[in-house]
Amino acid sequence: MVKIKKYKGQKKEVFSIENPEIISETLSKSEVFINKNKNILFGILSFLVVSFLLFSFFNYFKTNQNSIAQEEMFQAIYYFESDSLVKALNGDGNNYGFLEIIDEFNLSEAANLANFYAGSSYLKLGDYNNAIRYFKDFSSSDYLIQARSYSLIGDAYVELGEYDDAIIYFKKAVNYQPNQFFTPNYLLKLALVYEEVNDINLALDCYIDIVDNYKESAEYQTSLKNKARLEGKI
Repeated sequence: MVKIKKYKGQKKEVFSIENPEIISETLSKSEVFINKNKNILFGILSFLVVSFLLFSFFNYFKTNQNSIAQEEMFQAIYYFESDSLVKALNGDGNNYGFLEIIDEFNLSEAANLANFYAGSSYLKLGDYNNAIRYFKDFSSSDYLIQARSYSLIGDAYVELGEYDDAIIYFKKAVNYQPNQFFTPNYLLKLALVYEEVNDINLALDCYIDIVDNYKESAEYQTSLKNKARLEGKI
């Protein structure tokens, strides 16, 4: 049996850790605490259990939704690539279109991608407001497709003549993880809109950026010519 000795000016005492009275007193205090707070403790435990079950169910449901949605979207993508855009959006009566996939499987990654396809379809159909709506509902961490989405929103705003908004989204495309392959195209679009609103200096800055930093791009020669043209105006 373990014993604890206590000195320092006090009468020497020996306490037994295994003393039944001490153990009984400790247990009694614990029981009193539990009985007094049992509703709170039960509520906390219930909350943790329910939260865990809901989280597990949500993950299972989301994964299952995504698998089904990916299968359903196969035909819609085929119609999109075949330029059967109305069927791509609305389905063919037997297969879902992008809009139904978005509604039915809204928690899935496939539905998120369907927003991009729906925006692209509406853009091709000339329905620019709906194109903007669905592009804005799309989000991705992929540096290519997210910047592409911003650029296409800019294209839609240009078609609507809303140049200030077009500038905002072309700038987002330019600044979203810049790269040698697509950023020059976004810069060129931005420069052309700046010219449209007669902001020559900012347009020139875009052309200079392409000429200085993207010499291997397809936009280089056009930017070089436009740079010289604008410099002649200033």
